[in-house]
Amino acid sequence: MYYQVIPTKIFRQTTDPSDGLLTYKSNTPLTSGQIVLIPLGKSSIPGIIYQSTIPPKNPTFEIKEIQSTLNLPPLPKHLLKSVFWLSQYYLSPLPAVANLLLPKGLTKTRRKTTVTQESTTNQPLFVNRLSIIDQPSSTNQLSIINQPSSTNQFPSVNHAPFDNQSLSTRLNSFQPIPLNRAQQMALENLKKIKPHTKLLHGITGSGKTNLYLTLVMEQFQKSRSSIILVPEISLTSQLVQEFQCYFPHSVITIHSKQTEASRHLTWQKILTSQEPLIIIGARSAIFSPVQNLGLIIIDEAHDPAFYQENPPRYSALRLASFIVNTKNIDCVYGTATPLIEDFYLAEKNHAYVSLTQKAKDTAFTPKIELIDLKNSQNFIKNRYFSDSLIKNIVQNLEKHQQTLIFHNRRGSAPLTICTHCGWQALCPNCLLPLTLHSDNFQLVCHTCGHTESVPKTCPVCSHPDIIHKGFGTKLLETELKKLFKTAKIARFDADNTVDNSINQLYQQIKDGEIDILVGTQLLTKGLDLPKLATVGIVQADSGLSLPDYASEERSFHLLTQVIGRVGRGHLQDASVFIQTYQPEHPIIHFSIQNNYISAYQYLLNKRKQGHFPPYFYIAKLYITQKTEQTTIKKIRELYSLLRAQKNIFLSAPTPAFHEFSSSGYTWQIIIKATSRKNLISAIQSVKTISNLRYILDPPSLL
Repeated sequence: MYYQVIPTKIFRQTTDPSDGLLTYKSNTPLTSGQIVLIPLGKSSIPGIIYQSTIPPKNPTFEIKEIQSTLNLPPLPKHLLKSVFWLSQYYLSPLPAVANLLLPKGLTKTRRKTTVTQESTTNQPLFVNRLSIIDQPSSTNQLSIINQPSSTNQFPSVNHAPFDNQSLSTRLNSFQPIPLNRAQQMALENLKKIKPHTKLLHGITGSGKTNLYLTLVMEQFQKSRSSIILVPEISLTSQLVQEFQCYFPHSVITIHSKQTEASRHLTWQKILTSQEPLIIIGARSAIFSPVQNLGLIIIDEAHDPAFYQENPPRYSALRLASFIVNTKNIDCVYGTATPLIEDFYLAEKNHAYVSLTQKAKDTAFTPKIELIDLKNSQNFIKNRYFSDSLIKNIVQNLEKHQQTLIFHNRRGSAPLTICTHCGWQALCPNCLLPLTLHSDNFQLVCHTCGHTESVPKTCPVCSHPDIIHKGFGTKLLETELKKLFKTAKIARFDADNTVDNSINQLYQQIKDGEIDILVGTQLLTKGLDLPKLATVGIVQADSGLSLPDYASEERSFHLLTQVIGRVGRGHLQDASVFIQTYQPEHPIIHFSIQNNYISAYQYLLNKRKQGHFPPYFYIAKLYITQKTEQTTIKKIRELYSLLRAQKNIFLSAPTPAFHEFSSSGYTWQIIIKATSRKNLISAIQSVKTISNLRYILDPPSLL
């Protein structure tokens, strides 16, 4: 018998999915989705059976035999269909997409695993989770970690080992999830929506999680699994804990901190499970091989983390919509600030529900003070924090309440320059400014990771007068420690070590043991902080002027999310201090008012004028060469070929935002079209251009 197989290794460059299939033969009957080992060149690699086929007539090549079949169930049909859809939709090689379905080290023999029950006191995030505990001897044990949750917040549960209770016993022991009237109405309206992709537009603090729990429980009682996608698993302590309380034996988390062995065994557990599961994870969890999928939920659906920037590129939101349409099930996008394109489509298809009431009756709108950074009289005590913000922090410390200081730039200073000759410290790979990190006194490139020591004298003129300008979260942390010497201060950004992450310190944060939190957007996503009384936004307009069509939208998301950390009903009053050079900017005011609809209409009008999504499809084509002269020559050649295409709009060839890197010089062309088909045709017409790369539906043009 002959079979078409999807290999997991690219063997030819093509944008046609059918060109990514290879024909093999086998004496053993096989079914679609089965994972096999196939010979390819001199190596043996995993492959996925697509379908049986008739042998080619007069083949000019040898048809090789499938070497062996892995002793695993076939992959679910919806994942097999997803591979082809992703390949066609994003013009990605089929083998590269197929790799997304399988864990690394699939053919490795893992050490014997056992199920144990282990009590831990230092696991604030993943309770009752299926995980791999790496022992010092390098042996792995498959364990259930039981961490009792706060009895003040969650119902009591019986923490028993995995599979010790029958499914029917667990179904009968479920406690109802409390819903207020607004949540109940939103749930009923979601069920009335005909399209399978539904948008839940719920303001911060409206209790979207209770709706998620209810929807998941309904599927669980039908023996169906659910997948819940979150922007970053390390930020979802509360979400995981709440689901563990209602489904203590059925939650599996997938996250970037897992070892290869852990991911492999977790994947295998999902594939072979005969019972419904709740999978909670970041973007890649969408590929979990659940056999009985009944629901997909995407929390914080506006977050850019749901788009994979590295090839094969894809949007988890778009893939989720394809899967639910294929399986005739539902997907819910939950967010307080929907993406412009998503809200536009949801409004057009009558597929959205608004949840505008706070979940707690004690919730209120915080006091908001807008502070003009141009007025030096506001900053007599400190150049980074206004006098009114400092006064408020002092009051919080006296009341044992928390303050959150937000600034979406890490490091200490983004510019290092010589005041004598104007020399500036630039990355030798990217030619971008190096950022000072004062804690280890290093200059770091936040694009490629290059590091170097801070020079004592200027390398050009030898003058010692080198200064550092601008500021980031590390500098703010240093300044706060000077101002509030007895306060416990913690910084949360991408420079944090694992030991100082939100995951590790979550319980301390929740209990109010940390007085002042300093951080970037990591602190804006889904955290419910009972002791938080004040939010200070140090420079609210820092992202508004970037040369990108989505910069204002991203700023609105960030500001709305960080303002939403307070006023959730835990404290009697709360304050927000917004420092900005542009106090009259519409986005600043829409964020203060929590007025998504006005922001949406403002941004939608600008998108229409600029020929951007949702009115146009866009693609970014770029070429990188070692020399600038060669790059310009190639990009002009590309531009000339594209001009012959009809029904598309072309930008002029321009340098990329990050023009120079270790790979060379990069120039780009932006294509726009009202039809995605025209966009794809244009790209396919120029695929013979060497070193051409492209990104369909880029969330950013930077």
